Amino acid sequence: MNTTFIKPLFLIAALYDGILGLAFLITPAGIFAMYGVEPPYHMAFIQFPAFLLIIFAAMFYRIAMDPVGNRELILYGCALKTSYCLLVLVYWLTTGISSMWIPWAWADLVFLVLFALSWHKLGQEAVA
Repeated sequence: MNTTFIKPLFLIAALYDGILGLAFLITPAGIFAMYGVEPPYHMAFIQFPAFLLIIFAAMFYRIAMDPVGNRELILYGCALKTSYCLLVLVYWLTTGISSMWIPWAWADLVFLVLFALSWHKLGQEAVA
């Protein structure tokens, strides 16, 4: 992996999580309605994770601005993506989950792999 790809990767991640977070913060009921899914009884259960996505978007932006200096933050991004992918996969394979969550899990799996490769590549460069 070329390190020139790392900055754009984390800018894209910042936009992706930021836009997704804002969408679920501003119009959660509309998103659920679009997928024909019954929303939870209180929107705070959706809006709190939406705020977390916005916070992670800010972190991904910081990583994009200085990947070497913020290399360790990449591990938190990996943890976020692993958590989401794992939850969706476990529920998908066991009790079932609405299909609205699955495309985001695939996208997060791609981000997870690219984040891990970025973290590894930046570590190699630090040693060299």
